[in-house]
Amino acid sequence: MRAPSSGKKSETSHGMKCGVSDQACHGKCQSCDIAAKPICSGVDGVSSLTGSHTDVKASKENCGACSLNNDRADSLEEEVKGSTARIGHVESADPDGCVDVKKESFMAVDDLPQEFEGEQVGATLEDLFFFNGEEEDDSDWEPASRLVEDRWFCFNCTMPIVDQITHCMNCRELKESAVDGYDVFKKQIAQTALLSADTELLPVSTAIGFDERMLLHSELEVKPNPHPERPDRLRAIAASLAAAGIFPSKCALVPPREITKEELLMVHSPDHIESVEQTKNMLYSYFTSDTYANGHSACAAKLAAGLCADLASLMVSGRVRNGFALVRPPGHHAGVKQAMGFCLHNNAAVAALAAKRAGAKKVLIVDWDVHHGNGTQEIFEGDKTVLYISLHRHEDGNFYPGTGAAHEVGVLDGQGFSVNIPWSRGGVGDNDYIFAFQTVVLPIAAEFAADITIISAGFDAARGDPLGGCDVTPVGYSWMTSLLADCSNGRLLVILEGGYNLQSISSSATEVVKVLLGDGPNRASFVGSPSREALKTVSQVLKIQQRFWPVLGPTYASLQAQQGSVSSNHITKRNELKKRKHSGGLGPFWWKLGSKRLLYEALFEHRRQRKIKGSGEGKATGFSSTLDG
Repeated sequence: MRAPSSGKKSETSHGMKCGVSDQACHGKCQSCDIAAKPICSGVDGVSSLTGSHTDVKASKENCGACSLNNDRADSLEEEVKGSTARIGHVESADPDGCVDVKKESFMAVDDLPQEFEGEQVGATLEDLFFFNGEEEDDSDWEPASRLVEDRWFCFNCTMPIVDQITHCMNCRELKESAVDGYDVFKKQIAQTALLSADTELLPVSTAIGFDERMLLHSELEVKPNPHPERPDRLRAIAASLAAAGIFPSKCALVPPREITKEELLMVHSPDHIESVEQTKNMLYSYFTSDTYANGHSACAAKLAAGLCADLASLMVSGRVRNGFALVRPPGHHAGVKQAMGFCLHNNAAVAALAAKRAGAKKVLIVDWDVHHGNGTQEIFEGDKTVLYISLHRHEDGNFYPGTGAAHEVGVLDGQGFSVNIPWSRGGVGDNDYIFAFQTVVLPIAAEFAADITIISAGFDAARGDPLGGCDVTPVGYSWMTSLLADCSNGRLLVILEGGYNLQSISSSATEVVKVLLGDGPNRASFVGSPSREALKTVSQVLKIQQRFWPVLGPTYASLQAQQGSVSSNHITKRNELKKRKHSGGLGPFWWKLGSKRLLYEALFEHRRQRKIKGSGEGKATGFSSTLDG
């Protein structure tokens, strides 16, 4: 980690003041009440679009943390002090546990700190943008500031909308919308049977991992735009599952626990684990420009990882057939040493290693999040017992995080066990994803024969997502889940990653859980063809991966023959059209019009034909005279 250069001769070290390491990125510390220094000020090119996943350069140079600068921290000092009273209980956090929560209890929503209730439940953009606890002083009003304030943000997709418009132009959501049905879910969840290795319950089909304390992970700093990775993502999915009668009525609930440090050390470095843990002492902090933390974030991250690990273990042991981890913060961008891309701990990696400890020999991870899971690939790129397959937007490295090219196949013994399917553009839909599954994912998965399959299920490739820009439907996600359900003898763990349109993620997640319960789509009903760009991408992947997976060879040869035939026919037809166009023969009227021949023929063609006719008659007469002579 690179220390920031400073022109000040002397400055009190934050670590000397309160014992909190400078390796964590800080906004303001509760222990010593001083603003922390920026740790990664040397990282240039930080994107100004918060939460946009567009800062490729910063992601590559990321050294683990990036905080507010001193001027920014000072400007927010009054706001921070006003908030300190609301979350002062962070100071009394248990060193190894959650804030004011018993380790083995499932916290009901009524037990959540009331001071956070208002911020979480009313998490509209207007609340975040205009909240300051005081009346607005308009003495320094300017037209420019008026332009900024006369807008609202869509509750569903967080897109900014002009104040005069009553619905979102992106997702058509009305201005005053909110999550409905979560209260019903809260009442039902208390009656759900908890499933663990110690219980005497019969084996169940599907288990869900969820804990309300993960809702406390939120961005506390007030910014002009709301952060897309927000607690309402879990609320929306839970409400949708309850409305469909799926959860908690048809699924078992895995009791929550925090992952241990020993388990995390199998995935992350000690410095990374410590930097996340130290955020418990901070009011708010940032690891990168878009990766926030507050006093509850360390607990939420450990709960998410713990739930994923226990679900994987239960599947391998045979207690559960499949499961869905309804968790946050997400994890697939978190690498060995860094938190980034909204992710703190890598939940899929923790689950994979938990499965191996439970007896699995080989683990398959399929990542369909629209962003490449650079963290997961980094962790397993040299491990031939974990196969990582990712389908994501890449655009020659110009889409966040910039990694995941087709030629990235792993290192050392892990060569061939990283398979990247990088889309070259946005707008990729169901047909392209299903085609990639049928030609690349499923043949490799069948050859690998994993003991358990883990899906890093980001729903930000869904139609209407503000960050993904793709076009996958809930039916498409249902299809992909159904195709993977046949792998690993049905042992399938779905872990929530990204997805920031509440309607899209709730409907998509519900369809995925329906498949886990056995209500899958009719596979014979799927009819579709891939786009030309998808054909090109898949051909490139097949050409590279057939060296490691010979089963792909016939498919690649067949695809090349089809493309060659189509290309040859296209060239032949194009040449024929050109020949007919320039030959003056019969053809559509617009050929002559387009080449300006119509005007030429009207003016000169008749004269030319008459001249040719006269010349022909003269020659014929001369020839006849010769014969007569």
